[in-house]
Amino acid sequence: MKRVLIVSTSPRLNSNSEALAKAFAKGAQEAGHEAELISLRGKTISFCRGCFVCQEKLRCVIRDDADAICRKALHADVLVFATPIYYYEMSGQLKTLLDRLNPLFPSDYAFRDVYLLTAAAEDEEFVPQRALGGLGGWVECFEKANLSRSVFMGGVTAAGETPGHPALDQAYRMGKNI
Repeated sequence: MKRVLIVSTSPRLNSNSEALAKAFAKGAQEAGHEAELISLRGKTISFCRGCFVCQEKLRCVIRDDADAICRKALHADVLVFATPIYYYEMSGQLKTLLDRLNPLFPSDYAFRDVYLLTAAAEDEEFVPQRALGGLGGWVECFEKANLSRSVFMGGVTAAGETPGHPALDQAYRMGKNI
């Protein structure tokens, strides 16, 4: 059994990227894994101050919701990030969280596999590439981890447009096969 932490970063209720996160979680749970889905909606996550105290103390000096998420990420075997694509890039919410996960860098983190789930109005194959590159750069800083796979759900704009989209099944199967 693996501990899977899934972070949905969309600010919208019933968002398309969160539908992917829920599908991944369902697959992981059905495979016998412990999957926790956290939404950043309604959470308070401040910007990183760049003080690097976290590199020494292994904990951020800012006490907000990012601190608790970071402690959960420390013990997760698998990290999954779900984000809408804004202007061909990951959401600002995801980037802010990744910056705040800096205390993980010098720690004895458990995660080895990192996944990315993305949704966008555009449906061209290149649309998620910058988000993949951004998360890939973050993952490269963690020598024991790798960016395992990703799912892209294109052609969805309004919240709740996902029923029947093939990317949901891809996310479900990905979760089931971790």
